[in-house]
Amino acid sequence: MNKTELINAVAAKSGLSKIATAEVVDALLDTLKDALVQGHAVQLMGFGNFEITEHAAREGRNPATGAPLKIAAKKSVKFKPSKAWNEAVASGG
Repeated sequence: MNKTELINAVAAKSGLSKIATAEVVDALLDTLKDALVQGHAVQLMGFGNFEITEHAAREGRNPATGAPLKIAAKKSVKFKPSKAWNEAVASGG
């Protein structure tokens, strides 16, 4: 499902217009991004948790040549679904 399909599905379930639903979805995603950029974890009860994880700098190897190279430190987003979501996906519904 892509963003347009998500907006259409939410609009159909909520009775809101597609334009209003798109604004809500965009606002939700922007707010989520802003919170994570500021270093805050986001916990949505019944859905899951978003948090930032930090990866230290390390040395790797170029797979083609075997030459060593430095991999810079970075941050990434980690999502952990709630128990209810895991169970629903595992049972198929």
